[in-house]
Amino acid sequence: MKKPLIIDRSQDERFMREALELARQGVALGEVPVGAVLVLNGEIVGRGFNCPISRHDPSAHAEMVAIRAAAETLANYRLPGSTLYVTLEPCSMCAGLIVHSRIQRVVYGATEPKAGVVVSRGQFFAQEFLNHRVLIEGGLLAEECGAVLSEFFKARRGKG
Repeated sequence: MKKPLIIDRSQDERFMREALELARQGVALGEVPVGAVLVLNGEIVGRGFNCPISRHDPSAHAEMVAIRAAAETLANYRLPGSTLYVTLEPCSMCAGLIVHSRIQRVVYGATEPKAGVVVSRGQFFAQEFLNHRVLIEGGLLAEECGAVLSEFFKARRGKG
């Protein structure tokens, strides 16, 4: 029997702010500022920010880095009962990993009109063929999450 997920909405903003701080760390490396934290039982078990450029790894999205860190921390490739907080709507690659790792809930900030697959470019998590269902909540601190990205790209365009 599955353990019910207890959602403490008072913690959601705190964890999303942690993800925002991680996104800002990526800016220092010239990475697109997306941050993610994975939480289990009220504790952060994985952190990550986008780092495909600095790691020479096209899969090093914030979600991937946070999920890999959590799996290593917990010594388990499955992460049931966990919540992933990410500043940007996940892409298809990350959405697949979220399902395979059995994350129970995803909370994201800004939508990603070009590649987001939660609401922007389809509804990946609603597909009938999936063998795991994920609870999704979008729009938490969306303006702040979007502003970090907008400022990054504005600064980048100003240089080029």
